[in-house]
Amino acid sequence: MSGTLIGYARCSTDDQDLTAQRDRLRELGVSEKRIYLDHGLTGTNRKRPGLDQALAAVRDGDTLVVPKLDRLARSVPDARAIGDDLAARGIKLSLGGQVYDPTDPMGKMFFNILATFAEVEVDLLRLRTREGMAVARAKGRLRGRQPKLSPKQQAELRRMHASGDYSITDLAELFTVSRPTVYRTLHRSQPQTQLHSVRSPAGHPYPPDFRRVLRRPRSPGAAPPTAGTDAPSPRSPAAASPPPRVHAGSTVPAP
Repeated sequence: MSGTLIGYARCSTDDQDLTAQRDRLRELGVSEKRIYLDHGLTGTNRKRPGLDQALAAVRDGDTLVVPKLDRLARSVPDARAIGDDLAARGIKLSLGGQVYDPTDPMGKMFFNILATFAEVEVDLLRLRTREGMAVARAKGRLRGRQPKLSPKQQAELRRMHASGDYSITDLAELFTVSRPTVYRTLHRSQPQTQLHSVRSPAGHPYPPDFRRVLRRPRSPGAAPPTAGTDAPSPRSPAAASPPPRVHAGSTVPAP
């Protein structure tokens, strides 16, 4: 292989190690300084910092070396797009030491078969994961996302907030969580019965709409009641009972 050798390696999770892939690239003649890595990134995502740097580093006549095709891409469209882009730029692609030739029908078929296997492997992994989650959910073992704070930490957060000495930002910094997490923790501690004791901005224990229903409209010529008068309150029995009806031909009894 002529030109400069540029290596690329990738692992999907942070727990995995790239030592074996880096050793394999060095065996294929790639310098340690020319190896680009992506740690903890899935191959189904085309946007990867290490991959972008490796593709930007190769020039016409160079060779991009990867230990296996599934390290480069985990889907047939992505693998084809990368392979076609490299071929258009005059860059060779080495898959574990085997140079891919897009002009060779057999090499192209072998490349597509490897890309298909890489994609099927991911699809099977997703299928097994969904099946395992369904079984765990049916047995009651899958309880969803657990709170970031332990019960003791939540109780301490509520106590500190109730003291009035700490703001939401202070609590978020002390417990190393976000502000929404602090709000959710405080919201879970409030019973639902507090909804009935919420007062309106005017200080009334019932909502403004209910207060408007109780208020009886005054006649256009009537003056508003003043302090010290015996005007009936909106909730008194006299105000709640309707005035007597007067029928034609009847007399109104004297008060």
